[in-house]
Amino acid sequence: PPAPTPLQRSTLFTLCACVLVAQGMVAAINLLVPQLSSSGLHPSPSELLWTVDAYVIAFAGLLIPAGALGDRYGRKGALLCGLGLFAAGAAVSALAASPAVLIAGRGVSGAGAALVMPATLSILMRVAPPEHRPRALASWALAAGLGGLAGNLGGGLIGSYLPWRALFWAMLPLAALLALAVARTAPRTDKAVGTAAPALDPLGTLLLTGGLVALLFGIIESPMHGWTSARILTAFAAGAVLVALFTAHALRSRAPLFDPRVFASRRLRAGALGTAASFFGLFSLFYVNSQYLQYEKGYGAARAGLAIVPLTIGMVLVPRLAARWSHRPRPVAGGGLLLIGLGLLGASTADATTPYALYACWLLVISVGGGLSMPALTLSVVDSLPAHQAGLGSGLSTSAREVGAALGVAVTGTVLAAHTPGGFAGGMEAALRTVALVVIAAAALVALGYGGPRSRA
Repeated sequence: PPAPTPLQRSTLFTLCACVLVAQGMVAAINLLVPQLSSSGLHPSPSELLWTVDAYVIAFAGLLIPAGALGDRYGRKGALLCGLGLFAAGAAVSALAASPAVLIAGRGVSGAGAALVMPATLSILMRVAPPEHRPRALASWALAAGLGGLAGNLGGGLIGSYLPWRALFWAMLPLAALLALAVARTAPRTDKAVGTAAPALDPLGTLLLTGGLVALLFGIIESPMHGWTSARILTAFAAGAVLVALFTAHALRSRAPLFDPRVFASRRLRAGALGTAASFFGLFSLFYVNSQYLQYEKGYGAARAGLAIVPLTIGMVLVPRLAARWSHRPRPVAGGGLLLIGLGLLGASTADATTPYALYACWLLVISVGGGLSMPALTLSVVDSLPAHQAGLGSGLSTSAREVGAALGVAVTGTVLAAHTPGGFAGGMEAALRTVALVVIAAAALVALGYGGPRSRA
C-alpha cells in the first residue's frame, strides 16, 4: 500500500500527542501523592483517592456522550473544546486552596479529556486508509498506554524539583500548543445527520455516571465507614439501581445514549472487558509503584518516575508486532492479559530488600502484555460497530479504559488502607495479588469471548 502522506503523519502525531497528555494526567498525580499528603491542603486518605479518581470518573462517565457530541457537531470542534476545558480545569486545580476545589478542578479537566479521546480516535479512523488502519490504531493504543508512563515521569520530575501546583500550570501552555497543532493539521470530518446522528441523552448520561460514582464511593469510603455500614451498603445499592435504571431507560428510549444490545457482539464484549481489565491492572500498579519506590526503597520522586521506564519497552516495541497478528485476537489479547496478571503477581512480592533489577523484570513482563493486547482489544471494540458509530465505538473503548483505571485506583487504595497498619509492603502485596487474580480471570473470559464468529452490532 502507498505510504501515508506527510499531512496524514502530522495528523496522526498530533492526535497521539493529545491522547498522551489526556491519559498522562490520570497517572501524573500518583507521583505527587506524598507531597500532597503533607501539603497545606491537609487532605484525608479518602480525599487523596478522590483527587486521583475525580479526573478518571468524569473522564469515564462522559466519554460516550462526548463521542456522540463529536459525531453530531464535528469531531475537530469537540477536540478543540476538550483541550480548552482540560486547561480550564488545570487552572482551577493549580489555584486550589482546599481539597474540594482541587477535586473539582480535576473533574473539570476529566470532562475535557472525555471530549478529547473519542474525537482523536474518530478522526484517526476517518483519516487513515483501510490498509494503514491497524498500524494507526496500534499507534493510538501505544499513545494511550504510554500516557500513563509519561505521566509518571512528568509527575516524578515535578515532585522532586517543583511544588505540586506546577503540574497543573504546565498543562496550560501544553494544551494551547496542542490546540494550535490540531487547528493546523486535523481535517474536519463529516457530521452525522438524520437517523445516523447519535443521541445525547442527558438522562442516560446522568444515570450511568451516577451509578459509577456511587460504586466508587462505596469502594473508596469503605475503610473509613466499614464495608457493612449503612452508608456503604446504600452506595452499592444505589449504584446497582442506577445502572439498572439506565439499562431499562436505554432499552425503551428511541434515542438512548447507547443501546445496551451492542454488547450482543461477543467480540465487542471481549474487547471492552479486556480493555477495562488491562487498565485496571496498569493503574493499580501506577498507584502503588510511586509509594513503594518512595516509602519502601527511599527513592526521590524523580527517581521513582524514572524507575518505571521498563514499562515503556514492551509498550513501544510490541504493538507494531501485535498489529500484524490482528487477525488472531484470541492468543494476542488473551495472552497479553495473562502476561499482565503474571507480572503483577511477581511485582506483588517486592519489598524493601527486593533488588530493583528484579522489580524491573516484572515491569517488563507487564509492558509486553500491555503492548501485545491493547491494539487487538481496541480494534475489537471499534471494528464491531458500523462506520457511522465511530464516536460510540471509540467512546466505549476509552470508557472501558477509564472505568478500569478508576476501579483499579479505588480497589488498590482501599486494600492498601486496610493492610498498611502492618507495613506498606504487606498492603502492596495484598493489593497487587488481588488485582492480578482479577486480570488473569479476565484473560480467560476474553479468550473465550473470541471463540464465536465475528459480528457487527
